[in-house]
Amino acid sequence: MPEVVTLDDLTAMMSADEHHRYEISPEGVLSVMPPPGYVHAIIATRLMAWLLASAIPAERVAQAVGLRIPGAGGVGGRIPDLVVWSKAQVDGVWLSVDDVLLVVEIIAPGSEGTDTVTKRNEYASAGIPQYWVVDQDSAQTVTIHRLAGNQYAVQATMPLAWLLNTDPIEHDLN
Repeated sequence: MPEVVTLDDLTAMMSADEHHRYEISPEGVLSVMPPPGYVHAIIATRLMAWLLASAIPAERVAQAVGLRIPGAGGVGGRIPDLVVWSKAQVDGVWLSVDDVLLVVEIIAPGSEGTDTVTKRNEYASAGIPQYWVVDQDSAQTVTIHRLAGNQYAVQATMPLAWLLNTDPIEHDLN
């Protein structure tokens, strides 16, 4: 393992290991996660289908794509479960957050602290306008955070089924 892990190192690690996802904070903290489980994948698929059915172009929505997360300690790399951009992106492994409208993290067992505190702070510092967190509880509770200054404020909390009965335009995702 190199003394300082770069995004290029993470890319090489992911190429060599198809059984884990690798992320790194801007401060250099490495996270290794197993692939998502079935319920996690179904939640991501339902959200993706909802967005696409509402006429958000497919080239503006992606699952599990790498984002370059700038921070005081350097540049990190996170892989949100879902990303919505304001315009199509150029292909790459670690994309810029400049045009990101929304990132969604589906909380997996053991990732609660990282998803609800660490990533929330990193995404806010990066200026991403919305951050949604989906719990894998019985209601699949969605907490919608909107950027207010340099931190997120909770705008709403609802079961996923309720969210899916709204129009993404109501959430400024057009």
